[in-house]
Amino acid sequence: MEGYIALVVMALLCAFVIRWTAQRLRMSAPARSSIMVVFVIVVLALFGRHLNGG
Repeated sequence: MEGYIALVVMALLCAFVIRWTAQRLRMSAPARSSIMVVFVIVVLALFGRHLNGG
C-alpha cells in the first residue's frame, strides 16, 4: 500500500516540476493529468521488467 502512495506522490511531484520548468522556459505546459498518467505507466513498465529479471 505504501508503494502506491509513494507512486502517486512521485507522479504529483513530477507533474509539478515539468509544468514549472515549462513555464520558466516559456514553453507550453502539458496537462497535469497527462504527465501523471505517462509517469505511472513508465514506472509500472520498469517495475514489470524488474520482476521479470530484465
